[in-house]
Amino acid sequence: MDSRAIDQVLSELRATAQSAAGKAAPAVEGASFGDALQTALAEVSAAQKDAQQMAKSFSAGDPNVNLQEVMVNLQKASLSFQQMSQVRNRLVSAYQDIMNMQV
Repeated sequence: MDSRAIDQVLSELRATAQSAAGKAAPAVEGASFGDALQTALAEVSAAQKDAQQMAKSFSAGDPNVNLQEVMVNLQKASLSFQQMSQVRNRLVSAYQDIMNMQV
């Protein structure tokens, strides 16, 4: 998943919200949505890399890696990627709904 595209969508959503409000958006304390999304993307990427590395170790014959762990980690990585894809789809859908609103 391309995080630059998500960043662009987020910036466009912020710009649209600011122009609709007619003023600058108030500062939000704590982590922003963009930061949370970046963290989630990093976690999904790390899970995929770990699962791939474990699969490579198993195929190379590493006795410390068993097949059950490899399969579970590969499935977890797959599910986390599917979940992130659904979040992206929902963001794009929300963005399109906002852009289609009449002012």
